[in-house]
Amino acid sequence: MDSRSIKDLLYEQVSRIGKAVSSPKRLELIELLSQGEKTVETLARQLSADVKLTSAHLRTLKEARLVVFRREGPYVIYRLAGDDVAGLWVNLRQVAEANLAELQVAVQRMVAHPDKLSRIGCAELMAKARRQEVVVVDVRPAEEFDAAHLPFARSMPLAEIRKRLSELPKDLEIVAYCRGPFCLMSDEALTLLRKHGYRASKIREGVSEWQAAGLPLEQAAPGRSPVKEAVAASKQQRSRNGGATRRLESVANHMPKS
Repeated sequence: MDSRSIKDLLYEQVSRIGKAVSSPKRLELIELLSQGEKTVETLARQLSADVKLTSAHLRTLKEARLVVFRREGPYVIYRLAGDDVAGLWVNLRQVAEANLAELQVAVQRMVAHPDKLSRIGCAELMAKARRQEVVVVDVRPAEEFDAAHLPFARSMPLAEIRKRLSELPKDLEIVAYCRGPFCLMSDEALTLLRKHGYRASKIREGVSEWQAAGLPLEQAAPGRSPVKEAVAASKQQRSRNGGATRRLESVANHMPKS
């Protein structure tokens, strides 16, 4: 094989990664899996896509060796092939933010209220949290917190904050974070916290950005099972669907007969 053929082969292999991450949905899947392993059903729900389409995207990522999977009973559970894949997502996003004016405008719209952003740097935030001068809250689902979270953070999933406000001190600043710059859960948390009189701000960084910067992370032990999370979400969905069906039947029963 001549040198040109060898070079073509090398670039072709690297391009497999580029092709695998050329889909917006596959990029989002990488970001979601950066938070920890998940079942296909959980990924489909978080991606707002059906299971069949989600599985197809996951197969493409698997063929590029970016994700691996295991089976647990009837469930297929995916995770990233390594921390370098999460780092790839962070680096790709940062390059896009630095060079694409359209993305810069979109990001600025997300940060329409810059007063929401904490002015504390990552190292200073960790020091303040260690001295208990701020309270860092992780508003992601609990199983993502268990997989990895910022040091000194406490888990307070977005769905639970309203019921758990009494756990938060009002004399300290609350700093929230979620999955990263493209995640809006921390914005929703801030709106709720500020409405109830808390001094609250957020940081853009999530665990992937924290790790890419060489900063330490912590894990909870033991972690929640991704299968249990998927089963619980499925039961909740069936309950909501059942409730909607009962409401429709009630309306139909009370309609005048023709």
